[in-house]
Amino acid sequence: MQVISMISIWIIPIMIGFILLYSVWKKIPAYEMFVEGGKEGIKIAVSIIPYLVGMLVAITIFRASGALDYFVSFLKPFLNWAGIPADVVPLALIRPISGNAALGLMSNILAVHGPDSFIGRMASTIQGSTDTTLYVLTVYFGAVGIKKMGDALKVGLLADLAGILAAIFIVSWIFG
Repeated sequence: MQVISMISIWIIPIMIGFILLYSVWKKIPAYEMFVEGGKEGIKIAVSIIPYLVGMLVAITIFRASGALDYFVSFLKPFLNWAGIPADVVPLALIRPISGNAALGLMSNILAVHGPDSFIGRMASTIQGSTDTTLYVLTVYFGAVGIKKMGDALKVGLLADLAGILAAIFIVSWIFG
């Protein structure tokens, strides 16, 4: 355990030192490159703001309209039969759309049920097993001007579905 603690304390300073030594060895102006990267980062951040606002508004409308709650109540008989807690369904649906919204839902699940509960473990595993596919496609593909994202969308959502199903199966198998 102490080895892991030491690694976690020293890994970032060692990486920074390595990068600086490598840049000196290769005669690369590290600070100037860092500043240039910062400028590009700000430009990218400004360019993705409209896409980010659109995505957040859509999520807020979906949740506030009650559509999410209606959908979960519609699925509840099947979920009970399958042994899937209904509380994790909103998380599984929102996670591919927005990481922040999913984190808020997961925090609520953990506050209500506790982190060591079956539902808390499943929510945590779903959160870690999936990605914000629609967010990534909307924001980053939109920022660089990629218009055709059909295959990326299919693969990303399929990977999210696989992550959700694996999380449900593994948590049910280990803790159920």
